[in-house]
Amino acid sequence: MSKVDTAWLRMDTEANLMMIVGVWSIRPRITLAALRERVAERLLKYPRFRQKVVEDALLGAQWVADRQFDIARHVVAEAPLPLPGESREQVLRERVAELCSQPLDHDHPLWQMQLIEDMGDGSSALICRIHHCIADGIALIAVMLSITDGGKAPPDRAAGPEGQEAHEGDWLLDAFLRPMTSMTLKAIGMTGKGMARGVDAVMGGATPVDSSLEMARMGYQAVSDVAAFALMPDDSHTRLKGKPAAAKTVAWDDSLALDEVKAVGKALGASINDVLLACAAGAIGRYLADRGEDPAGKEIRAMVPVNLRPLEDAWQLGNRFGLVPLVLPIGIANPIERLFAVRARMSELKGSFQPVMAFGLLSVAGLLIKPVQHAMLNIFARKATAVMTNVPGPAEPLKFCGSTVEKVMFWVPQSGDIGMGVSILTYAGRVQFGLITDRGLCPDPEAIVANFAPEFEKLLLLSLMLPWADA
Repeated sequence: MSKVDTAWLRMDTEANLMMIVGVWSIRPRITLAALRERVAERLLKYPRFRQKVVEDALLGAQWVADRQFDIARHVVAEAPLPLPGESREQVLRERVAELCSQPLDHDHPLWQMQLIEDMGDGSSALICRIHHCIADGIALIAVMLSITDGGKAPPDRAAGPEGQEAHEGDWLLDAFLRPMTSMTLKAIGMTGKGMARGVDAVMGGATPVDSSLEMARMGYQAVSDVAAFALMPDDSHTRLKGKPAAAKTVAWDDSLALDEVKAVGKALGASINDVLLACAAGAIGRYLADRGEDPAGKEIRAMVPVNLRPLEDAWQLGNRFGLVPLVLPIGIANPIERLFAVRARMSELKGSFQPVMAFGLLSVAGLLIKPVQHAMLNIFARKATAVMTNVPGPAEPLKFCGSTVEKVMFWVPQSGDIGMGVSILTYAGRVQFGLITDRGLCPDPEAIVANFAPEFEKLLLLSLMLPWADA
């Protein structure tokens, strides 16, 4: 197992389990037998889903084939929810929250699917839990697509012992620890578009002087980013920050139309991501204000994953992403001012080496004993209140076992003492806003979620008031 994946494996605490949890709403309903057949046919083409983890003091963590693998252990039936309307959704939320706090069985592969065959309205709900050490969000999107009707299977590749991919390794750790030579820059440049904007200029500048200057600039940027992260103060204290316990609660909303978000972004000169993050910041600020806590002048940080791999390699699984601390201006009441503040902060992060630095820290953490690793990773928790991710999903509804996947929802895990996870997913023309919180710090995340659409409506109204005739 790579050092980064090992870090995620050992990051589990009683309060925060490193599981990515998702729910599919499927109509018409499907059967458990059909689900098991599809999983056996498609998901198990990825060797990782037949492998368990064995830890050794000398060798570290290893992927080993589970000789007692039984699909009935991993794809199980949940009790039906024969309840009306809102009560049914509330029971589903409570069950998802309960599963978010239940650890997976480390004696077997670290994933499980629970199927509620009958939601009482002609649909099924599929709850899926996958440990973060198996894959990151981008890779799991590729897995999700591969098991749907007409999905593309992972390509054949050379395999080593126990089905381990021959190419798997700590590819970026090596580059991170070596001096910043041209070979290192090439390695960073291979991790994805936009990760380091100056790499191409370095490798193919108009003149040797141009290349040298750009290389010096990037070296200065890397040193500056490391220093900035190390000296970064803790974010503003709010009721959302504190010591989490073991109990979780979740909420979700999918009332926003993606086309409307695009239109608002275009009208205000911002990206879709800027608009959604500004709405999330406004929703959190409104929540605090409604509970007597003045958010004026306050900012909280969210640790945001940044993909470090070409998307065409997502099928390789594993974790290949870094983290950047994004400041959310929850204390700015004016929605336009807040949007522009988010846009400015997102611009500051472009070209940053902080994702690469965070990847290196996670790699080093994977080598350490667990107490030291937790102390090291709590550096992130002290500087942030939430983990936030924004994932683009399919534009058209997926088909699964002949039925339609109407909704796709997921919740991100939180590390250390972070007690809030925010997930934004675009799917089939809708925007899904998901929230998972520690029950002690925020017992009612549905109140934050309820503020999300109204914050967007403010931006929509202001956009409609612009002088469109002169545009």
